[in-house]
Amino acid sequence: MPNDPIPAATLILIRDRAAGPPDLLVVERAKAMAFAGGAMVFPGGRIDPGDRAAAAGDDDRAARIAAIRETIEEAGVAVGIVPPPSPALLATIRRRLHDGEPFAAILADAGLTLDLDALVPFARWLPAHAHMRIFDTLFFLARAPDDAAPTVDETETVRLAWTGARALLDDADAGRATIIYPTRRNLERLARFASHADAVADAAANPVRTITPFVEERDGVPHLCIPADCGYPVTGEPMSAAMRG
Repeated sequence: MPNDPIPAATLILIRDRAAGPPDLLVVERAKAMAFAGGAMVFPGGRIDPGDRAAAAGDDDRAARIAAIRETIEEAGVAVGIVPPPSPALLATIRRRLHDGEPFAAILADAGLTLDLDALVPFARWLPAHAHMRIFDTLFFLARAPDDAAPTVDETETVRLAWTGARALLDDADAGRATIIYPTRRNLERLARFASHADAVADAAANPVRTITPFVEERDGVPHLCIPADCGYPVTGEPMSAAMRG
């Protein structure tokens, strides 16, 4: 299997709550998917050639465009689109994306533009394990639109939920949900925040560095670890428990 990293982008949508920690939008990938089948993840996917063309070759802009596009495709939520599309227009955009039409052309037809500053860089993960599909993934934060009404695409995603970070970690620990290693580490980081603003402040305090997990013995037990200075409260877990994709 080719092991060249696949550029990808993911969007962490945050919905503040009046009481309690904020909700995050997560989707369950279809079990038949080659990567992370059956796992709960944040919406996202590959950065495609159309994203790069629309970004004029700028990798950061291409990743932001891909995160916006993939969130529409997978969850039916539009972030960073000006003006915000009506539900009917959003449904049309989503249908045309599923039909394979270029995102840039769809936006141009509708007289819409992108506000890429609506996305805040949060993390970059690049695993290095062999014999598995590897994604070089940029994670972005964004405030969820007030009128967001997500729905699954019934192809790549089969279920979605608004959930607190700690609640999803608890579900995973109880066997009610499956999460892969990068998702777990990001949920642990996100569980510390009381609001979207808190998450953005943390992102500003911890500039994005590429995180490549590595194996290290801790108390005689092999652990899958990440660097200790990237803003994550938990930096490793036993290899026997780690789900890598």
